[in-house]
Amino acid sequence: MPSETIPIEAGKAAAPPAARYDEMRAADGSVRPHYRPLTEALAGWSEAERETRFRAARQYLGEAGVFYRSGTDGGERLWPIAFPPVVIEAEEWRRLEAGLRQRAVYLERLLTDLYGERRMVREGHLPGLLLAGNPEFLRPLADQGRTGRPLIRFIAVDLGRGPDGRWYVIGDRTQAPSGSGFALENRVATSRAFPDLARSLHVRRLAGFFGRFRETLNELNGTEGARVGLLTPGPLNETYFEHSYLARYLGFHLLEGGDLVVRGDEAKIRTVDGLRPVRVLWRRLDADYADPLELYSRSRIGTPGLVRAIRAGKLELVNALGSGLLETPAFAAFEQGMARALIGEPLQLASAETRWLGEPGAQGFAHALPPGWRLARALPAPSGPGAPISAEDLAERAKGRGRADVVALRQPPLSTVPVFGEGELESRPVTLRVFLARGPDGWDVMPGGFARAAHDERGDALAIAAGGRSVDVWIAGEADERPVSLLASPEAGYHRRLPGSLPARAADNLFWLGRYVERLEVAFRHWRAAIERAEAGEDPAPVDEARINLLRVAGVGLGGADPIHGLKELADSAFHLASRIRDRFSPDAWRVLAEIAEVTAEAMRLPPRERDDALLAGRVLTRLAGFAGLVQENMYRFTGWRFHECGRRLERLSATAEAAGAFMAAGGDGVFEALLEFTDSRMTYRRRFSVQLGSSTVIDLALLDPLNPRSLAFQARALEAALAELPGNLMGESLDPASRRTARLQVRLRTAQPGEVTPAFLRRVARDGYEISDLLSQRYFALAPRGEAERSDTE
Repeated sequence: MPSETIPIEAGKAAAPPAARYDEMRAADGSVRPHYRPLTEALAGWSEAERETRFRAARQYLGEAGVFYRSGTDGGERLWPIAFPPVVIEAEEWRRLEAGLRQRAVYLERLLTDLYGERRMVREGHLPGLLLAGNPEFLRPLADQGRTGRPLIRFIAVDLGRGPDGRWYVIGDRTQAPSGSGFALENRVATSRAFPDLARSLHVRRLAGFFGRFRETLNELNGTEGARVGLLTPGPLNETYFEHSYLARYLGFHLLEGGDLVVRGDEAKIRTVDGLRPVRVLWRRLDADYADPLELYSRSRIGTPGLVRAIRAGKLELVNALGSGLLETPAFAAFEQGMARALIGEPLQLASAETRWLGEPGAQGFAHALPPGWRLARALPAPSGPGAPISAEDLAERAKGRGRADVVALRQPPLSTVPVFGEGELESRPVTLRVFLARGPDGWDVMPGGFARAAHDERGDALAIAAGGRSVDVWIAGEADERPVSLLASPEAGYHRRLPGSLPARAADNLFWLGRYVERLEVAFRHWRAAIERAEAGEDPAPVDEARINLLRVAGVGLGGADPIHGLKELADSAFHLASRIRDRFSPDAWRVLAEIAEVTAEAMRLPPRERDDALLAGRVLTRLAGFAGLVQENMYRFTGWRFHECGRRLERLSATAEAAGAFMAAGGDGVFEALLEFTDSRMTYRRRFSVQLGSSTVIDLALLDPLNPRSLAFQARALEAALAELPGNLMGESLDPASRRTARLQVRLRTAQPGEVTPAFLRRVARDGYEISDLLSQRYFALAPRGEAERSDTE
């Protein structure tokens, strides 16, 4: 079926389909008044200007690294934004806000009741089976509603508009609602495409909503020097970008379950400075996975003891564990009765018509489902892996004893919005996700939201992973509305502050990223040298066998396999490790590692005879040099950079010592040439010395010269300087074990003569590098690092 296209003009267009409400056009085909400035602007642009504007918006999203992770293959996808934005008239938005606030109050009181007095069940407003058999009802926290504290503080409501023009609720998102960060990025990108139009319409800003929410959580935290944490499932989650983006935007700690530890009844963050308290966590992790001790025992991303800290009142989660109970589809069948009992009035924004098939008399309804109705789960899916229920299984359950697990829904056709397809506006079904945050004075509504336009006119594929596209939502504001920003006002003065304590996990990943990137470079250097020797047609020498053995130790070329397989594994390891901390360095550095992974993947798909291996090695080594430059020039020189520097220097120290030791042990022709090649010192040697290679001069320049950035002496000196700046290392105090070991290594290399540098000497240097790495890991990355905060617990 061909797509319906809409001409870009401010007057009349073809009448919209009768079965759907059209957001842009009235029933007579005329453009609605609040859409006219947008359509007039679009009509005034040439196709080239329009594409230039849209390209600028997409370029921003690409440079900012906005992505989502596909649930099907786990791969990253660029964020699929569509234009133009959805426009909602100001007066209509005010009515919608009132209905959303009322619904939020109802949801808050309902959750408090279900985790408290359970009056809704006792008085017959809600069947007890829908609570007792609900996997989202967490029995370890069954009485948390009696504390008097709100259990939900940040929620989302998915809305659709029916053919009659009335909004209805598709679903409530209270577990860990996503999309608010993407809404922010959508707004920035859309403002790049429509800057003049956004100003003339006085589009309401989003920053004030987030600023008030941040103030609420900071006041709830109330701990001097402690920051609010954002708890993420980790980088494999499909919306991890949003988690890291919101943490940066709001100034929160980005934390995974492994970053936290519970001591007594208090939750603390494992940092390189020791354990630091945390009182408030904005949770983006499903509740069951939060604590393997009392909830889902197979969780590997939670924190043991977290429920204990919550019960003790020492930790506040936003939203509370168990708040996913409100997402139960069957609750919609009883919501108006519960609303009258809880808030004294019916809901202005009601859910789509829902019938629970567990009610008496519903069996006949299930056997002859009326047109327009469909079946769905009555309860949320249980935690853990498992195949989704098929339509056939639902139908079987609905007609048998399992009908209590099924609901029937009748959802009106969604309204449509215009979005650009292949150079034309196409009509696409749309849903709107609106976010609400609870403040001290009640519920605040984000002025706009996160709209999703379907992949085709049927509206079956709305999810981003299924091909749906994201659209910004504009609400017209007042002309005198003051701009709001989360940045400090220049008039308020400014005081530079150092970043807070670095979580141990982030430090560990930065340290190992330095090691893995250096390991990748070492492997490619050995491989390039082997290629050049083979292309020169020279007879194999003992040093060539030593180089091949070094590659085998690195996992490259094992068993005669094509070396590109092992090299790709090293590239992928560096890339995946960087993905865990991509918020810690620039998008440019991230893209370099992504390019290396892509280049090696492309090379592996080619047969060896069709591949230019020397060119490939040169391309990768050039990109690695670029990555090192970006890290050195662009990365903020504080704790994280120092751990990365330690990892890089230790890996280069040990790898250089091992390579030099292997070459010298092999003996024969080409030893010193190979050493100069590996340390990238050939040109320097020829400028300083004669063309003839001498053992003493080569060893001194390549290994002992403190001014050569590839020498062992240089690595030891740089390592000693980085260690001195790590947390807990103060001038004048006794050296920690890693610093003491490094100082001894530094003295040994500074005082060594070329004649003393033997394979045994080099093996000892390499061993020192690995042992210093172990000492660093024990001190900073272990489960319970030493620190003042931890020591105070035992005093």
